[in-house]
Amino acid sequence: MEITATAESVEQARALLEAGVDRLYIGNDTFALRLPHSFSREEIKEITDYAHLAGKTVSVAVNAIFHPEKMKLVPEYLDFLSSIGVDRIVVGDVGVIHLLTKDNRFSLPYIYDGATLVTSSRQVNFWAEYGAVEAVIAREVPFEELKKMSENLKISGEILVYGATAIHQSKRPLLQNYYNFIQSDERKDKERDLFLSEPKAPETHYSIYEDEHGTHIFANNDINLMLQLDKLKAYNYTHWKLDGIYTKGEAFVEIAKLFVQAKKEILAGSWDISKAALLDEQVRKLHPKHRGIDEGFFHLDPKAIV
Repeated sequence: MEITATAESVEQARALLEAGVDRLYIGNDTFALRLPHSFSREEIKEITDYAHLAGKTVSVAVNAIFHPEKMKLVPEYLDFLSSIGVDRIVVGDVGVIHLLTKDNRFSLPYIYDGATLVTSSRQVNFWAEYGAVEAVIAREVPFEELKKMSENLKISGEILVYGATAIHQSKRPLLQNYYNFIQSDERKDKERDLFLSEPKAPETHYSIYEDEHGTHIFANNDINLMLQLDKLKAYNYTHWKLDGIYTKGEAFVEIAKLFVQAKKEILAGSWDISKAALLDEQVRKLHPKHRGIDEGFFHLDPKAIV
């Protein structure tokens, strides 16, 4: 069983490792999507070295969709990541996978992250045939479908058990276009904490920001699957992801500790509903007050999907 967590700083990365997280997920905004923080190369190396000293691993996100001008930058970046001993990269663009498979100079195992595309064992196994060592399962896959997928998966499937879910990305600068229309000059970054609300449902809160990869929109509620961890374990979904893009600082580290505790209880055979409920309550207390939280699509009946 492994827990992967994002990091927003070198200091938080160290704190997460000390909290018991098995793997860190970091990267640079030029090559990656929706990170809590864009790390410099020096910081990526520092975090990787520290993780290895602690007996832990690092995955670096290279999961942007690369247009030709940016694809030219990728080989040199992969050389750098290979040279510092990064354990895995996370990839969604087939152009990057082509580079990895055609050129033996990159000693970089890759995790396939096709976002909403990864909804079946057939999709996962296809990329396993092309060298993927793991795959990120789409957040929209309900548990009944996960159970069926587990029977045929050739490689491990990562499940988001805590954090925000992106529901839309456009290469277009939608916020900038809007500001141009209303003749305003305002910030568009995620620190601005902008959100959209539906006209007839003002309580909705779809977080939105814009960066060099375009516009990103997130689901109304963040995911918390603390109460479902034993079910995931029963079907061999033992790689859990914690995403702290909207949960900052010490609160995210404390939430990571709760999931580490849950992992230990499950492995020890001492997990029960009362312990799950207690940890779930603590996660909800630490979760940002301005963000909703639920179990996402976990309980959705697949037959209800039309």
